[in-house]
Amino acid sequence: MIRADASTPIGAVHVLSAVERLRGIAVRTPMLTSSAVDDLVGRRVWVKAENLQRTGSFKLRGAYNAVACMDEAQRARGVVAASSGNHAQALALAAHLHQVSATVVIPADAPAAKTEAIRALGARIVTYNRDSDRREAMVHQIARRDGLTIVPSANDYAVIAGAATVAWEMLQEVHDLAAILVPVGGGGLAAGTALAASSQHVKVFGVEPAAADDTLRSLRAGYPVPIPAPSTIADGLGHTEPARLPFEINQRLLTDVVAVPEEAIADAMAHLWRYFHSAAEPSGAVAFAGLLNAAGSLPDGPVGVVLSGGNVDWPAYRRLLDIAMEPTEQETHAAPVL
Repeated sequence: MIRADASTPIGAVHVLSAVERLRGIAVRTPMLTSSAVDDLVGRRVWVKAENLQRTGSFKLRGAYNAVACMDEAQRARGVVAASSGNHAQALALAAHLHQVSATVVIPADAPAAKTEAIRALGARIVTYNRDSDRREAMVHQIARRDGLTIVPSANDYAVIAGAATVAWEMLQEVHDLAAILVPVGGGGLAAGTALAASSQHVKVFGVEPAAADDTLRSLRAGYPVPIPAPSTIADGLGHTEPARLPFEINQRLLTDVVAVPEEAIADAMAHLWRYFHSAAEPSGAVAFAGLLNAAGSLPDGPVGVVLSGGNVDWPAYRRLLDIAMEPTEQETHAAPVL
């Protein structure tokens, strides 16, 4: 496994190796377009629909690559991870495919859809309280007690390399992208995207909720800046501090970070549904919210946007869409959806 304490920095060889490991495992998700959105933001827009990935998010790429990189002894011990839900679900599938046991530590209030999917894959679930429990400490305690191998959601080179395959696919399909917008939580997807794009001189912008802007603050300060436990509808991006390895990469390669308000995230969900017929969870829609909020600040040319996941409970999804859809409906009365 490419461990977080590895002395050799991650590079193109690790990304290409991940591409090969994931061949036939991860879905090569489509790049979606809409002429109505192109007109709205004044440029060609390509949306990478990772909500159509197995387990409903990009997370399978990193989780599977991490388990595949382990030696037999590590896999035999079983794996454990903490997650708001998507990484846990991805690790459960990765472990199932490798026929190893998995334990996941998830919030007690995680969406039921994510919890049910994790159970269906045979993983053991341990819950924590977002406001009072230290989930990373819980993971390390479980790992020591049960002899399990920890698979971080972001702070591991193999996880980052797996996440980088999202952008690798985008750049293989669309050769003239000027920029890619990607959501930022722990920072693994942003770091992987920046790595994949660096050799092609494509600008990469991270997008995070303004209520959970730990990466933005940290990049401005030049070192990781912890923030209080955030409250945001984008539950998968509610981190209090960037993970160390992704932050080191993002410091070097990320062009900038855009922070978006909560209402913009709901608006982005509505736009993705109306124009691309795609259901996005709030965390998955954050990068598109960045496009809507900051299109004028991006370099000229086509833009890629990562729709990173679609695992959302129907009642929550319907409520957020009801809030956001009315102004979106008003925008589109005069023109058909194309």
